[in-house]
Amino acid sequence: MLSRSAVGRAARQSWQQQRRGLAAPASGSFQYQTGEAHGVKFASRDIPGPVGTLAIVSQAGTRFQTAPGLTEGLERYAFKNTERRSTLRIQRESELLGSQLQSYHTRENLVVGAKFLRDDLPYFAELLAEVATMTKFRRHVMNEEVLPLLQLDHKRYLGNTLEMAINSAYGVAFHRGLGVPLKLSSSTPITKYLSDSALADYAASAYAKPSFAIVGNGVDHGELSKWVNEFFADVPSQPLQALKSEQTKYFGGEERIAHAAGNSFVLAFPGSSVPTGSSYKPEVSVLAALLGGESTIKWSPGFSLLSKAAQDAPNMHIATKSNIFSDAGLLTIEMHGSASDIRSTAGKVVEALKSVAQGVSKEDFQKAKALAKFKELEYGQETQAAIELTGAGLVQGNKAYQIDDVAKSMDGVTEEKVKQIAKEMLENKASVSAVGDLYVLPYAAEIGLNVYNRYLAVAARVVRRSLKEDKRIQAERRGEMDMRFAKWENGKQGENKSLAHANDAAMAEHAAQ
Repeated sequence: MLSRSAVGRAARQSWQQQRRGLAAPASGSFQYQTGEAHGVKFASRDIPGPVGTLAIVSQAGTRFQTAPGLTEGLERYAFKNTERRSTLRIQRESELLGSQLQSYHTRENLVVGAKFLRDDLPYFAELLAEVATMTKFRRHVMNEEVLPLLQLDHKRYLGNTLEMAINSAYGVAFHRGLGVPLKLSSSTPITKYLSDSALADYAASAYAKPSFAIVGNGVDHGELSKWVNEFFADVPSQPLQALKSEQTKYFGGEERIAHAAGNSFVLAFPGSSVPTGSSYKPEVSVLAALLGGESTIKWSPGFSLLSKAAQDAPNMHIATKSNIFSDAGLLTIEMHGSASDIRSTAGKVVEALKSVAQGVSKEDFQKAKALAKFKELEYGQETQAAIELTGAGLVQGNKAYQIDDVAKSMDGVTEEKVKQIAKEMLENKASVSAVGDLYVLPYAAEIGLNVYNRYLAVAARVVRRSLKEDKRIQAERRGEMDMRFAKWENGKQGENKSLAHANDAAMAEHAAQ
């Protein structure tokens, strides 16, 4: 019979072994293998298990659409009639095989794919090839099936104040490109732009070889290469119209929208690109974890600064998110609840961000860094997120998302980097959106955010510092202000004197008395 101490030692050893095993950022099975067949890029990682996932990731999100509604329309039209299969046949065959068909879009990507049993890879590879190259766009399908779904989706969007505030913040931050809303409002004349012929033209661009990549999870790389080579040979080599977007530029500002269904308030600041992008900043994820708002530990408010700031408003939703894109990012702090709770908490949120810019305790930093790493690796391990990140990386930079590289980047984040990124956010022009009771919801200036003057001051300082010495001195002199006054006696003007010098003299005289 084992003694209690022996059992305790065995348990500790087992826990330590498990901890050492989990300390590694990812096993080799989470690395993507990449390839190309007939000019079509593809990637896969063979995760053990009976279920596989295959998807087309197209650079056809709302950022790249050539007219309003095309991305949503193409998403809704997925798995409709093709030249070989009717909609009913696609549905019945997929049900008989036991699978799940899916399509969704983000600001940059359109994803069309399926989950299935591993042995059924050939069928779904062929089906996705048909969706990309053989879909028949019919007017009656648009009018009877696609448009009614879009209109219902738009009504749901108009009833969600938080979603409206987030889209508003993106529009204020980026204007066009990433600023185009994910969902159209009812005021957008969708029928003016969305038709079966317009959708067919957009599909010819979205499903051309330079515009998409194929990504598989839980599939053998050799098998995927074989079926891509067989079924995707007829994909157009060039898009009908190049899907391009200008380099993302951050603007910032403030927008307020009256709404009777609820209250939402969003603060947004420039963030980080995706790990495969050129402006990846892992410290933004650590800052987001440090600010937080939602605890990951049950029955505990958590260590985050915003959870402490919102203690007096327990019924209010508050969360910080680092939203990443190919060439830019947006850190958002979202609040949803009663207008009075938002008003009383918003100022504390800004104070929390300012406190990070001044410094943060070592313990809170370590907690935030560990949580950020956990969330990044969990996100990258998820099938849906990994597929989109990998597909977008292949299309935009010919580089697959690798979870190990993300873990190494997170390990290199320091307290000084987090402090610096917080300073830069406060110096930059914030993006602020309020949706709801505008009589109560605060303005940016009321909570300590100057969305315009501070931005101008920082921009002017940067420009002056970039000038040559002689020009810089002249420019700095223009920023100097000198107020002068003259005393009038007996109808005659006295000597002009500097107001600043006169004040200094008066204060010195008063101090001497």
